[in-house]
Amino acid sequence: MPEIAYLGPPGTFTEQATRLLTADFNADLVPCETVPVALAAVRSGDVLAAGVPVENSVEGSVPATLDALTADDPLVAVKEAVIPVQFDVLAEPGTALDQVETIASHPHALAQVRGWLTENLPKADVRAVSSTAAAAAAVAAGEFDAAISAPVAGEHYPSLSRLATGIADVRDAVTRFLLVRRPGPLPEPTGADRTSICAVISHEVGTLADMLAELSLRGINLSRIESRPVKDSFGHYRFFLDFDGHVADARIGEALAALQRRCDSVRFLGSYPKADRSPAQVRPGASEQAFRKSAEWLAAVRSGRLA
Repeated sequence: MPEIAYLGPPGTFTEQATRLLTADFNADLVPCETVPVALAAVRSGDVLAAGVPVENSVEGSVPATLDALTADDPLVAVKEAVIPVQFDVLAEPGTALDQVETIASHPHALAQVRGWLTENLPKADVRAVSSTAAAAAAVAAGEFDAAISAPVAGEHYPSLSRLATGIADVRDAVTRFLLVRRPGPLPEPTGADRTSICAVISHEVGTLADMLAELSLRGINLSRIESRPVKDSFGHYRFFLDFDGHVADARIGEALAALQRRCDSVRFLGSYPKADRSPAQVRPGASEQAFRKSAEWLAAVRSGRLA
């Protein structure tokens, strides 16, 4: 049975997402201490793939994932999942909410329930720990009175009771996760796909605008762009881009070829079905049919069949 790594420990949103990402095949899930460790296991061949978080609608991107994706040998995303982010408050049975003096969770989780804590536990001592699951484990060990954890944590710590469920300051908050593996055959295009790349451009006036123009000229919808520093070159940045479409689409392939010519480097990070299956919005003149007709016309001109 294949093994799939994920950012552990067990009982986190990443475990929940990785279950969803691997729902169509049997796999053993292997928790890893960090995202770099999980992706290193993929690169070495110790596991088939890894489930990792890439962005949160409240806190933004996950820098550890972006950096680890580009730190070594190429990896590609083949699937994504979007998980609603709401938390449960876990405590020992018999504990009332007004008895909670210490409560723990991961810093990102604490940031997403700050308002709830202010309203419901204004005097509690709030502690940051390495993960939402680690918070539940610490409560089970008697270190804290309560934990703010992912709902799946309750499966791993059945001795704990839920003092509150579904808490979140932003009711529609979500986190996006990727299933990442070594390069190989890509998922077939579905018409509702996302392509991810990382590009490094020269530190000159207009180069970012020029890069984005290659997408705009071909009617490609850019859904995300973020920068991360090139760690050994101060003032230079890698740009992570997500855009609608699949590398098999003519407009995407043409844009990637142009970016490869224009940028200092381009790393392809995958073309995969979007979690919400929303089809790409393609403006007139940028459809597959339009690209096919223009290619046929050019071929006719070059062959002398058309003036």
